Amino acid sequence: MKPWLLSVLFTGPLLYSCHKAPQVHLQQKDIIETVYASGKIVSEDEYSLYALSNGAILKKTVKDGDMVRRGQVLYIVQNEAVTAKYQAALDNYQNTELNLSGSSPLLRDLQLSLQNMEIRLKNDSLTYHRWKTLWEQGIGTRSNLDNAYTSYQISVNQQKSAAEKYYSTLHDLQVTHSNARSQVQAARKELSDYFIMADRDGVVWQTYKEAGEGLRANEVVALIGDSSRRIIRLAVDQEDISRIKRGQRVVLKTDLSGDTVYEARITHIYPAMNESDQTFRVDAVFQGKMPPVYIHSSVEANIIVAAKPGANVLLREALASDDSVWVLEKGKEKKVAVTTGLSTLDYVEILDGINAKTLVLLKSKNGVP
Repeated sequence: MKPWLLSVLFTGPLLYSCHKAPQVHLQQKDIIETVYASGKIVSEDEYSLYALSNGAILKKTVKDGDMVRRGQVLYIVQNEAVTAKYQAALDNYQNTELNLSGSSPLLRDLQLSLQNMEIRLKNDSLTYHRWKTLWEQGIGTRSNLDNAYTSYQISVNQQKSAAEKYYSTLHDLQVTHSNARSQVQAARKELSDYFIMADRDGVVWQTYKEAGEGLRANEVVALIGDSSRRIIRLAVDQEDISRIKRGQRVVLKTDLSGDTVYEARITHIYPAMNESDQTFRVDAVFQGKMPPVYIHSSVEANIIVAAKPGANVLLREALASDDSVWVLEKGKEKKVAVTTGLSTLDYVEILDGINAKTLVLLKSKNGVP
């Protein structure tokens, strides 16, 4: 813990008597209690962009600091084999579309065959029924009627066969067309993996690969985020996290800007503890002026958890323990209990036990001046 500001200024004089220990009084001062936190500035919606395929980088289209739009290509990876695969799938799909179109030679032949069978069936049907009517009137021969009926039945079967062949072929072509479309979509998706694109609008904070370098799937190639919105990611000790609330004021310095002080507000407190360093993540956003547009610079911050104007304060070193002080009463030293309130590294608020007239002795914890 090292809050570098916001301690009260204690200007009261140190008094000396025949006792060796210096004496002080309570003083009325503004006191501000803070929790120290360290961290870094990050870009909101910051994310790492990963490669989805193996290969050599053919082209890099951006440089660090460039603004990019969603879907914009940042890297092109060697893709001759998958390009050929996609083209073959596309050619096959276009061929299936042709086979389903009105100009399809295959379907046209089957349609003509079906139409011819329907015309023949109609004619044979008329002939049969004409001979049947004549036979019922006692005209004609049984042989002529039987031959007309046979021709009619053959035409029925041939028309049925032509229709089944046409609709079966049409269904097969539709299934082939659907499969070909799926193959094109899969090949297009595979090919797109060789074009590394931004997932959203933002700035390219950093690139990690150059043209000509080899690449493995799931390897990070770039860091992208929102340049206009930055957040302060702080680590708060587990002993202090219960005192942190959303909306609390934060004052901070960055390594980037030296002694310049910036203000922020707590926006989010994460409930899971980082077990490696026993801290909790707390996010804050800048209020007013902001440091230069850079990210990942270190920050030291003080989160204001309590403040009281005109408080009765005492030097922390005057405490004999957490709840008592040594006082001089009628020329004799006496240890008295006190009730404390807000505190900083140097000062503590006294709520009860002594008043402004009490002479408090500055003694070490074991009672020795």
